[in-house]
Amino acid sequence: LMGICLGHQMLAIALGAKTLKMEQGHHGANHPVKDLTTGKVEIVSMNHEFSVDGASLPEAVVETHVSLFDGTNCGIALKDRPVFSVQHHPEASSGPTDSLYLFKRFVDSMRA
Repeated sequence: LMGICLGHQMLAIALGAKTLKMEQGHHGANHPVKDLTTGKVEIVSMNHEFSVDGASLPEAVVETHVSLFDGTNCGIALKDRPVFSVQHHPEASSGPTDSLYLFKRFVDSMRA
């Protein structure tokens, strides 16, 4: 399962996390996001007014991405299942191919 933007927030809520209204939402195509699993920084497109509260993530969920603008959560994954989500829009490709690996991960998980 792969969640994008609102799907990220819905997945987090379904897993027991909370969302928070942001003081300033994230809008636009030049948002730096860090992949915590690789340390790589991606430039992504975002358009949201709420964020997942990283502190409310249950034990079975790991935070995978964070905004370098304000530290808000931008990605999660289940530790024991092929389920992950991101707050940004990887389909928008604001970086040359910054987020294509997410689609490869999703397709690979369907083939497994």
